[in-house]
Amino acid sequence: MSVVGFDLGFQSCYVAVARAGGIETVANEYSDRSTPACISFGPKNRAIGAAAKGQVISNAKNTLQGFKRFHGRAYTDPFVQSEKPGNAYELVELPTGATGFKVMYLEEERSFTAEQITGMLLSKLKETAESALKKPVVDCVIAVPCFFTDAERRSVMDATQIAGLNCLRLINETTAVALAYGIYKQDLPAPEEKPRIVVFVDMGHSAYQVSVCAFNKGKLKVLATAFDSTLGGRKFDEVLVNYFCEEFGKKYKLAIRSNIRPLLRLAQECEKLKKLMSANASELPLNIECFMNDIDVSGSMNRGHFEEMCDSLLSRIEAPLRSILEQAKLKKEDIYSVEIIGGATRIPAVKERIVKYFGKEVSTTLNADEAVARGCALQCAILSPAFKVREFSITDLVPYSISLKWNSPAEEGLSDCEVFPKNHAAPFSKVLTFYRKDPFTLDAYYTTPKELPYPDPSLGQFHIQKVIPQADGSSSKVKVKVRVNVHGIFSVSSASLVEIHKIEEGEEPMETEQTGKEEEKMQVDSEEPKQEENPQTQAEPKNNPDEMETSQGGTKDKKTDQPPQAKKAKVKTSTIDLPIDHYPPWQIGRDALNLFVENEGKMMMQDKLEKERNDAKNAVEEYVYEMRDKLCSIYEKFVNEDDRNSFILKLEDTENWLYEDGEDQAKQVYIDKLNDLKNLGQPIQTRYQEFEEQPKAFEELGKQIQLYMKVIHSFKNKAEETYEHLDPAEVEKVEKSVNESMEWMNNKMNLQHKQNLTVDPVVKTKDIQAKTKELTFTCNPIVTKPKPKVEPPKDEQQASEQNGPVDSNTNSQGPQAAEQSSDTAASDAEKKLPEMDIE
Repeated sequence: MSVVGFDLGFQSCYVAVARAGGIETVANEYSDRSTPACISFGPKNRAIGAAAKGQVISNAKNTLQGFKRFHGRAYTDPFVQSEKPGNAYELVELPTGATGFKVMYLEEERSFTAEQITGMLLSKLKETAESALKKPVVDCVIAVPCFFTDAERRSVMDATQIAGLNCLRLINETTAVALAYGIYKQDLPAPEEKPRIVVFVDMGHSAYQVSVCAFNKGKLKVLATAFDSTLGGRKFDEVLVNYFCEEFGKKYKLAIRSNIRPLLRLAQECEKLKKLMSANASELPLNIECFMNDIDVSGSMNRGHFEEMCDSLLSRIEAPLRSILEQAKLKKEDIYSVEIIGGATRIPAVKERIVKYFGKEVSTTLNADEAVARGCALQCAILSPAFKVREFSITDLVPYSISLKWNSPAEEGLSDCEVFPKNHAAPFSKVLTFYRKDPFTLDAYYTTPKELPYPDPSLGQFHIQKVIPQADGSSSKVKVKVRVNVHGIFSVSSASLVEIHKIEEGEEPMETEQTGKEEEKMQVDSEEPKQEENPQTQAEPKNNPDEMETSQGGTKDKKTDQPPQAKKAKVKTSTIDLPIDHYPPWQIGRDALNLFVENEGKMMMQDKLEKERNDAKNAVEEYVYEMRDKLCSIYEKFVNEDDRNSFILKLEDTENWLYEDGEDQAKQVYIDKLNDLKNLGQPIQTRYQEFEEQPKAFEELGKQIQLYMKVIHSFKNKAEETYEHLDPAEVEKVEKSVNESMEWMNNKMNLQHKQNLTVDPVVKTKDIQAKTKELTFTCNPIVTKPKPKVEPPKDEQQASEQNGPVDSNTNSQGPQAAEQSSDTAASDAEKKLPEMDIE
């Protein structure tokens, strides 16, 4: 079973895998552990990752990057509209109202959803993981920003299905980092002691996230999170781009923003300059050749000036830091350490602002780029039965408060209730009780839309079906379980109708203490955190006490040990599961999802066929260059001049064909072309190989002949006792075989010396090796025949039998030793499960 963690970044992605030796971040086919989050569409195939990054400028309109933030968003979303002008590719509105990406693929116009694009990227990352693990990858854990809403999380989950992955958990990036930090710490306080409070600051390419976590031995609890969803490395890049656009406009009279390619080139150079300024405080140059209209441009920037221009961005760093301390009701003195990760935290001014706020040095013990992926892989290992990992529980939180509203028959209007307040522990379930006669609808929504980095607070509608009144016409008791699951997604997970049946007085009461316990079990969710990890919170006040009650899944009634009251035992209850129809705002339908999965399979097959075609073409080109070079060097004396000249001419014709008519041919055409060339080149290669290998083969045969001749000589002269026991007839057989082999070898060697090198050899290396094998097969069993054993006289044998039982202690240990060996084998079998090395 695979254990893999994916960090899907805005700019780049990382893949971490769990092995018996621990967690490892794996490299892609370019030996780079960072894979660009970039996809380029061409006339014949797609390029994903590093290959696509190289086409950002050359194929700008069909190369997608920065698509992570369009998940679950409508085309009319203000964020989507604000991003449109800065993108080289075209955003369009899909029939569903969602944001689509319009590109030219296979020479036709196509529109893809954000889920499809992320699915393509995940397929690529899946290949990287499979090539590292040498086995199929299905189960994984994927990181998403802590501020992602329900719609965005559902969208990412759909993307994992398109890629053929089974996502065990969508984990918040800040939580993954906290896990990667905490699981390796040996000095954490005991569970009953005061927890260690650690702040994690993550500023990546596009977003800024902060979390504060409490650590005890084997336990992690996220206390609060805060964020600025648009503050990241790219904002600092934009400051430089704007500055140089203005400067070059004045200096060289260039309208840079009118052409996307120069703008993209400038953005790339500005990003490099920003990284250089993080390490150098001196004035640094920026030079771009043939920038626009064949004009070379140059400018310069220093860190001090850069920080002045970025002052408005740097001032946004403090607010989320202050927010988490206020939410968690902590003081700066309570913080044990501040861990920073993410590429943008390498900017000295960013680091200085964090240090200034907390009044203490920041810690950089975590890998700034790979910590999230490593945390994901650790979470996957914890969830996987294939690995034995140190016990470590994780309690995450709900980032935004969630409420429900419904039509209230009693109040003749809308009623609402906050079911999960902000920073409530997650995953978690609650059971709500309604009294209804008819089917009803629950509207879920985020309570405070102002807090959202997303325009639509709705989480969707949940229709509770098949609700009927009781037999006496009164309202039925309907229990509805609401849940925030491991992915951070809200749902009404189940609904059940409690039917009450009156029984005759003579019958035994059915509702006993046992029944109460069974009903309680229905409310407990297996995915909930343990009680000590997740302190009980008070149920929300009821808007209509007669209509709705709330109880929390997993809570225990303190009075369950009391005997049931006799009067209440006159009725029996039964529960009926009710169907729920769910309509989330941007969820892809099952049919559409299946179509996307099918399309992804077709595109992967197209990519594979195109790769095979290119490989076949490259093989022809490689053979042309290799043979042309060798015909004038190592192969020169193995081919006559006329044949060499005609072959070189054929190679040159093939090279010209490759760059003209053969530029775009079918795979089989290239295979046939290569075979035609090999028919001419193979005999020359064979002659060269035989010339190189034959001397070694003849030498090996000569050694065997000498060895057996020495044995024959020793036997005839009786020089050694080793061979005295051999049968003379068999020795004669050896001598005959040796003489025959020697005659064959001398004959072939003489003929070969007379043969011209431009002609095929008289004998091949494989024939010489076969002759050596034949000689060894005939002679070796005879000359290595062991001496016959000489039996001792009977008197000595009897004496040894009498002495045998005296040393009986050695035999008595036999069964004991066997028992020990069986115990060892049993213990070895127990240890077959690979144990993660996280010491």
